[in-house]
Amino acid sequence: MIPTTWIWVLFFSLVSGTRPYTCKMFGSGIIQTFNASSFHVRTNCPFTLTHFTHDQVDYDITTLRGDDGLLSQMEIIVNKIRTVVQIGGILVEKKSVSLPYDHTYQHIFQYGTYTRLRSLLFPLSVTWHTLPAGIDTVMVRLLQKHIHTDKNIFTKNLEQLITSSMIPDDFCQIRDNVFAVNHLCNKFFSHTMDCLQDRNPHFLRLCEENMYSYESSNYVRCSFFSEVVQQCRHNSYIWIIWRTLTGCAAPTCPGDLVYEEQGAAFVPSCSNFNPSHSRQNLIRSCVCPEGSVLNDQTDGFHCVNISKCPCKFAGRSYVSGDKRSTNCQTCVCQAGGWHCSENSCPPRCLLEGQFVTTFDGKQYAVPGKCAYVASQVIVTYTFSINSVKVGDEEISELHESDHALVFWQSSMFVQVQTSFGMKIQVQMSPEIQLYITLPRNNPYNVSGLCGNSNNDTTDDFTTSTGIVENSPQPFALSWSVGTCAANIPPICSNFHVAFEYFFNKTPMCSVLRDQTGIFAKCHDHIPADQFYTTCVGRTCNCGSHLQQCLCVALGSYAKACAILGVAVGDWRKATNCTLTCANNQQFFYDTRTCNHTCRSLSGPDPRCWSGDAPVEGCGCPEGTHLNQGGVCTPKSECECHYSGGAIQPGPVVIDGLQCLCENGELHCSKDCGCRNGKVCYHCSERPVNTAQKTCDIRCPLGCYCPHDQYEDHRGNCVSMDNCTCVYSGKVFAPGQHVKTNCKTCTCGQGRWHCTDEPCPGQCQVYGNGHYQTFDSKWYRFNGHCQYTLVEDHCGNENGSFSVSVESVPCCDEEMTCSRSIVLDIYGTVTLTLSDQRVTRRLQTNTTSPMDLLYATRTVGLYIIVSVPSKGITLIWDKHTRITVELQPNWRSRVCGLCGNFDSSAMNDLRTSGSAVLSSPMVFGNSWKAATPPCSDVTTEMFPCKRNSYCAAWAQRRCMIITSDTFKDCHLKVDPEPYYQACVQESCSCEFEGKFLGFCTAVAAYAEACSDQGVCVNWRTPAQCRTLNLSTSDFLFFFG
Repeated sequence: MIPTTWIWVLFFSLVSGTRPYTCKMFGSGIIQTFNASSFHVRTNCPFTLTHFTHDQVDYDITTLRGDDGLLSQMEIIVNKIRTVVQIGGILVEKKSVSLPYDHTYQHIFQYGTYTRLRSLLFPLSVTWHTLPAGIDTVMVRLLQKHIHTDKNIFTKNLEQLITSSMIPDDFCQIRDNVFAVNHLCNKFFSHTMDCLQDRNPHFLRLCEENMYSYESSNYVRCSFFSEVVQQCRHNSYIWIIWRTLTGCAAPTCPGDLVYEEQGAAFVPSCSNFNPSHSRQNLIRSCVCPEGSVLNDQTDGFHCVNISKCPCKFAGRSYVSGDKRSTNCQTCVCQAGGWHCSENSCPPRCLLEGQFVTTFDGKQYAVPGKCAYVASQVIVTYTFSINSVKVGDEEISELHESDHALVFWQSSMFVQVQTSFGMKIQVQMSPEIQLYITLPRNNPYNVSGLCGNSNNDTTDDFTTSTGIVENSPQPFALSWSVGTCAANIPPICSNFHVAFEYFFNKTPMCSVLRDQTGIFAKCHDHIPADQFYTTCVGRTCNCGSHLQQCLCVALGSYAKACAILGVAVGDWRKATNCTLTCANNQQFFYDTRTCNHTCRSLSGPDPRCWSGDAPVEGCGCPEGTHLNQGGVCTPKSECECHYSGGAIQPGPVVIDGLQCLCENGELHCSKDCGCRNGKVCYHCSERPVNTAQKTCDIRCPLGCYCPHDQYEDHRGNCVSMDNCTCVYSGKVFAPGQHVKTNCKTCTCGQGRWHCTDEPCPGQCQVYGNGHYQTFDSKWYRFNGHCQYTLVEDHCGNENGSFSVSVESVPCCDEEMTCSRSIVLDIYGTVTLTLSDQRVTRRLQTNTTSPMDLLYATRTVGLYIIVSVPSKGITLIWDKHTRITVELQPNWRSRVCGLCGNFDSSAMNDLRTSGSAVLSSPMVFGNSWKAATPPCSDVTTEMFPCKRNSYCAAWAQRRCMIITSDTFKDCHLKVDPEPYYQACVQESCSCEFEGKFLGFCTAVAAYAEACSDQGVCVNWRTPAQCRTLNLSTSDFLFFFG
């Protein structure tokens, strides 16, 4: 009979807390409950270890024991996802999986010598130890605050509990517990009085019940003794002698690993030298010998010194000391990380249609069809479409003056080399595109659409009047020449049509991001994401010339790769973008004009002096030269060029002298009959300046302000001292002040004069992985692991804090409904923001008063955690959105998914422990927490592609951001990235995710507007209402 005096207390605490509690099953049927009571059950029936429902999600753990005493199977169900652990492997939804395995709802990974399943929906973990014959140990872990879910369990005695936990069938039975005196049990427990004390008799009885009829099973015996020893820990004598006493040999470890009774659950490796910040527990584990780490970059279990750790790049492994180079940078593998030289390529500005990339790398789109000042230095150059002219002279091949060399580099590109070092490449067909390159050590103070080339992207939107705008439209318009259309259309006015086309019909621009496509070999050097976005924008309003627009956009990425020296192959053929060449010219991806024309045979070729990025286009193959008719000819058929023009091969008389044109060179008699010390000067040999000269100074007819007066922004003629200024579309009188981005600017003589204060940095993430770094770079990365958002453990720094984040999914497994945030102040306290509240865990030897270290307060919809001594503030909306604010003293001292806070968005996507820039997916994976192990994100799934039938709803709702509701903010905060994020967040047809994502995305834009002094009351009872639970009244907030 089963004794009825024991009362099972599974969920016993009525006090909210965070302390973890563990229920165990081990040996041949011993169960130790959450409150540490224990008993033995002898049955081969399926047994429900625990079952409960939390937030309408069912959790169920069922075990089945074999005839040998070990568990033959365990079934874990989390939100209808069925995981089966059995001899030979793990099945998830009937499919075999390898570790680590990651699903939206759960992770399964190696935990020392154990395996662990961790739920992401609920703080539940299941840990088990597998032997060749079965499972000998199972541990279920819950937080204290969740151990009172099933209230009926308090009323059950042991017999009722065991009976109700069985899942009976026709072939199983519950046997009475029997025991017999066991010599080994008695011997073992004679050494445990110092740790078990009055529990010793109870455990002795359990030992005898466990061993009965399984005396010959080492697995059953050792499983029991191993768990009892864990309760004594290493300060007990039994800890030292138990293996010798019981004959239980230590497990063998693979490769170079060695066994430790209390080792690191997660072994230090080349990917993570010191995972100690992960707050891991010590457990039975296989670890590397002291002084070495696991080389997880190669197969097998090999331990190496940190200095010998290899590196990886583009799927290839490099040993320590190996180098890899591009045209701009050399990187050396050192101790598992890449150490790269400074970028040696000169700053380059790209004007590709409406899309601009500044010298410092900031990307934006200019509004409207206006004339703009691209980059303003000393000399002004003007280009018109379809031809290159200097004055009225059209340049068919080459033009040289004191200030510039202009020549056709290929059939598609014109090159301009200025006397002061600036180079300009103009793509002439099929669409005009401009590429401006400054000298590496640029001495000029440049400005315009291309920014100012100071490695600071935060001030690239400096207007012509000296103030920094936050939105591209007012910035670009300040550099416009003449007038622009009053109603400026959006970049892509037919987004819905484009969406249907791109996501549902053909891959189109997605060829740029295809990981197995023609452009894949460049992905590790230049992330394709921004080029993809630009491609979609360029093709969106293209009309009947869609293929042409697509090819131009793809060519922009191919050109960027070529500048680095990364050849992507014959991309034009692969994407149906081939070009037809005139006459007998041939297409090349790297066209050379130096000494490849007939003109170049007549003297030194100035084109050879201009080294710039390679260009594609039509040209002549080796052994031929381009003549003035555009035909590739052998040298023997080339015309000769001189100051008087060109002549065909053969003898000719020039200025009375006998000359011969041969192989493109002109040979003339030197006898001019000169006297009185004069020398013979022949026009055929001396180049002349071909620069256009004119005395024509034209002034177009019109109405202008009189001398010494200027037209202000209201159309009035005023003196210089009375000139007005413009900021974000508003006109300001002289002397008026504007505060923006930590600057105070005063209007004077038509320009802004600003004083600068150090500015705190803000980084945010919300929804399905929409990130904005401290330096205002936007990207999307949606992983299901725990990731480092920001930390100061960068490079050789020891580090004092870290902030990590982890997504918590909705019932719709592809959507994120909340986000768990952990703030770790090393050596002091760990704060966890989860489940709409903040909990803390004091770290070892903490003596600092907590109320002096950090403060927590609720403001409206947000919880704010501040650490004044460190200048760190967290702002959490209790759901998916978290903002980290750092004081200026952290500039250039942090790293993580939030970037490095150095004012340049160009280098924000540096992978962990390396100087390598990467795509958002590779970058995000690199900041994955080393513990617990979690697999990389390998594919990106966009909600609007998965739920295309919800896209129209999402686009329609999100237009509130670009509508008149926020019109006062549009010139202060660019709405485009917020709108795009909103559409992706709202593309869920599951009710909870759809409205949560939409409201969070709009609130993010509303708060950005509020930060710029524009408060928008956008919430309504029908749209994103907020409930004050204390008064049951609906309140509306601007954020």
